[in-house]
Amino acid sequence: MAGTLNLQNRFWLKTISLVLFFLIWQLASSWADPELLPSPAQVAISIHEHILSGDLVSSVGITLARVGVSFVFAMALGIAVGVSMGRSENWNTALDGLLILSLNLPALVVIILCYLWFGLGEFAAVLAVSVNKFPIVVVTMREGAKAVDRDLLQVSEAFKVSPQRTFFQVYLPQLYPYLLASARSGLALVWKIVLVVELLGRSNGVGFKLGVFFQFFDITSILAYSFAFILVVMAIELFVISPLERHFTEWRE
Repeated sequence: MAGTLNLQNRFWLKTISLVLFFLIWQLASSWADPELLPSPAQVAISIHEHILSGDLVSSVGITLARVGVSFVFAMALGIAVGVSMGRSENWNTALDGLLILSLNLPALVVIILCYLWFGLGEFAAVLAVSVNKFPIVVVTMREGAKAVDRDLLQVSEAFKVSPQRTFFQVYLPQLYPYLLASARSGLALVWKIVLVVELLGRSNGVGFKLGVFFQFFDITSILAYSFAFILVVMAIELFVISPLERHFTEWRE
């Protein structure tokens, strides 16, 4: 009962905060120049027009494809390296300096270097995004691997549980919170970097379209594309990541 009430309270708090945001936006737009700050209604109309033209749907689809490929690549490599560093002190010592370097390397520098070294192609774009996301996954998964309860692993070994069963039923479930934390933060970071990558070196996608609208000072279209893409990412968070989080953390309750 208490859990249900807590969920209801969270829902209403989120709803109220969103309503207040749009009310403040509407009030501000009524005072400002419409070309500088269009109203929510104007942005909604622009979204509808861009959907009907087909440009918005195709651009969002292209950007989501880049987000998906970069996200999977960065997560897979980051999980492997992070868990290895968390389980082995030698690996952690050897790679820690490189990890610190990669964490402090500006994202823009990585994007520019990838384009200069590999050309203005899809490989360079995906690589630039993945390299920026990769070290954050490593840090999170390293901490997860260090936090694994070694006593449970020793119990499994004492009862002669197979390595495969130990990994999937004892070790991996303890990493779920860290995996999901990496996924959630990764999704938020990756799509932002993808937009910069598209702005600088691609001829399609949401980032490219934002660059075109910027040249024509079309703030309404900029906000329309931005909010449309944000809604898609929020839908992924709501209908994919959150259910997975609830499913994989049931064992902790």
